[in-house]
This record gives sequence, C-alpha cells and structure tokens, in this order.
Amino acid sequence: MKLNILERFKLLQILPQEGNFMTLTIVRKLQETLSLTEAEYKEFEVKEDGVTTTWNEKGREEREIEIGEKATDIIVEALKKLNDENKLTGHHMSLYEKFVK
Repeated sequence: MKLNILERFKLLQILPQEGNFMTLTIVRKLQETLSLTEAEYKEFEVKEDGVTTTWNEKGREEREIEIGEKATDIIVEALKKLNDENKLTGHHMSLYEKFVK
C-alpha cells in the first residue's frame, strides 16, 4: 500500500489498543511497519516540538508499505468504526478511500 507520512501517522493513531492476542500481535508488528525509520526521520527532516510534528515536502510522497491481509482487515475495521461513529476527519479521507472503498 502506498502511504505518505501523514497517512502513516493517522493509521498509528486509529489502531486498536485492545483485542485478542492475535490481533494485538499483528497491531504491534503493524506499528513497527508504519513507524518512521531513523533514515526517514533524517530524509524527511522530521521535527517535533511536543505538540506538532512537521516534515519537509518529501514527506508528502507516497512510499510502498508492506501491509498483510489480517493487518489490512484490522485497519478497515478501525476506519469503518470511525465512520459509523461519525468520527472520520479530513485526515482520514484518503485512508478510507484506499482501504475501504
């Protein structure tokens, strides 16, 4: 799946914090996959001030991120739940279109 930095951060925020052992194992691996590497922090010039995280224009570029079938199911479920609860935001729209539609 091709994702940019903002999409990766937004996915990290919506992953379930509770579930069965298998789900949490997959979520933990997915968190590692979605998190930025040290090289990406340098390449994208990521800066955090405690409240806001910023990056350079390269961070808008989509990168191929390996996401397995079960991990995709977990993401789809989380996005559908946000939609059902009317809690989707503009930042979720591209993710919803990529994973759900």
